[in-house]
Amino acid sequence: MKAVSLTAPGKISIIDVPPPPMGPEDVLVNVHLVGLCGSDLNAYRGLMPMLTYPRIPGHEISGTIAATGDRVPATFHAGDKVTLSPYTNCDVCPACRAGRPNCCQFNQTLGVQRDGALTGQIAVHYGKVFADNDLTAEELALVEPLSVGYHAANRGRVGENDTVLALGCGTIGMGVVAAAARKGATVIAVDIDEAKLEDARTFGAQHTVDSSRQNVLEIVKELTHGEGVNVAIEAIGLPDTFRLAVAAAAFAGRVVYVGYAKKEVTYDTTDFVRKELDIMGARNALRVFPAVMQMIGRRRQPFTDLITKTYAFDQTARALADWDAAPGKFTKILISLA
Repeated sequence: MKAVSLTAPGKISIIDVPPPPMGPEDVLVNVHLVGLCGSDLNAYRGLMPMLTYPRIPGHEISGTIAATGDRVPATFHAGDKVTLSPYTNCDVCPACRAGRPNCCQFNQTLGVQRDGALTGQIAVHYGKVFADNDLTAEELALVEPLSVGYHAANRGRVGENDTVLALGCGTIGMGVVAAAARKGATVIAVDIDEAKLEDARTFGAQHTVDSSRQNVLEIVKELTHGEGVNVAIEAIGLPDTFRLAVAAAAFAGRVVYVGYAKKEVTYDTTDFVRKELDIMGARNALRVFPAVMQMIGRRRQPFTDLITKTYAFDQTARALADWDAAPGKFTKILISLA
């Protein structure tokens, strides 16, 4: 069985791997599409501290069930179209005991701390498998990244009376926009790419700001009558936007960080206390895959428009090189194994 291996920063090889071992509670999945994530790009660039080389990438997955173990519930059938939750949880660490296994202290995400899905088949516990025969393979490959954004909106306790600032309109940021709009909030989306801002309007943003030529804080103040936003969600990962989220938040507001900062961030912490802000991280996704699949399945927004390009399996190295050379040109890249 062939697999893509990231052997070192900037180096991709096609390798042979054995078929995955399968336990009695496991589901064997034929992988059809894998989405590339910002973490994959950072791994390619040598900027992913949680990853060691060599590593098979891939945690945004769609495929079909090939076989099931003896103890897998009868609700799972061979041929079902599925997506997978790529995270693990130990059930004993403080996060798991608190009911938040998405940030398990010992989590091992596919393609990051353990080998991922850029290979022909993968075996996972049935609890990590989500079937939906009404969604397309492309839609199923979008579930995980959109779920990360949806979870960030949940962390921010977004409600219908809130104004939400979504910083970044990549796939995760678009999950924030779609989730906040679905919850009835007023959404202000920020990016430097007009095409992504146009997509944000399609996915429910009432206001958009091109931060390359507009002053985000001034526009936020104008739109909120000087108060600031109830919730600011950062999905970019830059020191400037980490600080901007705090500056844009209203008194008693909430700030959610879902982007990983590429450099250390320094703050004047006065506003933390003066505004009595709730400042939170959002990691992975917590019990939202079904909600996101339902949201996609309603097809009220063209989620597959987020897919910029699909590359063949043997073109994975080209895909990452293209993305590395021109990151602003891509929202979502898929790799086809079919």
